[in-house]
Amino acid sequence: MRHGSIPGAGGRVRPLSLFGDPVLHTPCAQVTDFGPALARLVEDMYATMYAAQGVGLAANQVGQGLRVFVYDCPDDEERRHLGHVVNPRLVAADGEVLRGPEGCLSLPGFEAGTPRFDHAVVEGVTVVGEPVRIHGTGFFARCLQHEVDHLGGSVYTERVTGWRRRRALRAAERFSQGRAPRDPAASSALRAPAGTFPVP
Repeated sequence: MRHGSIPGAGGRVRPLSLFGDPVLHTPCAQVTDFGPALARLVEDMYATMYAAQGVGLAANQVGQGLRVFVYDCPDDEERRHLGHVVNPRLVAADGEVLRGPEGCLSLPGFEAGTPRFDHAVVEGVTVVGEPVRIHGTGFFARCLQHEVDHLGGSVYTERVTGWRRRRALRAAERFSQGRAPRDPAASSALRAPAGTFPVP
């Protein structure tokens, strides 16, 4: 594979929007301009996701309130899924509901057991407007649901209940007061199990 064909190879790493930033809690707008600026945004999002060792990233996590996300994520069978979606719609989320650990680049150093369906389907288009339909199972289904939530102005902690929610709210409060955990190994968005796929 040529170097220039690797997603993010020509992008720049952008600053991340952190928990409490209004852009993370506001529904994103539909993309209407499919020009060079959109292509640059997607390339930069790949670069930012890889730099942060995440498996998915939504546009509002780099301060852009647009309905776009990128992903490079394994499923439970360790199959790698790589791509992006513009104006995504979650058209199906079904199957068994499983509680699994989720983290977020916008709330580094914290994970919470979060319930998600183990099957999801997302439809949208690419940066050049071509239709795309993505099926996800297991961990990849979790990733798809997580990113679509971001674009709706929701953070995963809003899906957590009971003592997990109280713990998440305490962590968010500490973070907003500048006392976020400092462990860089815990700061990836939706961390994949170790060794499941290579990061370009």
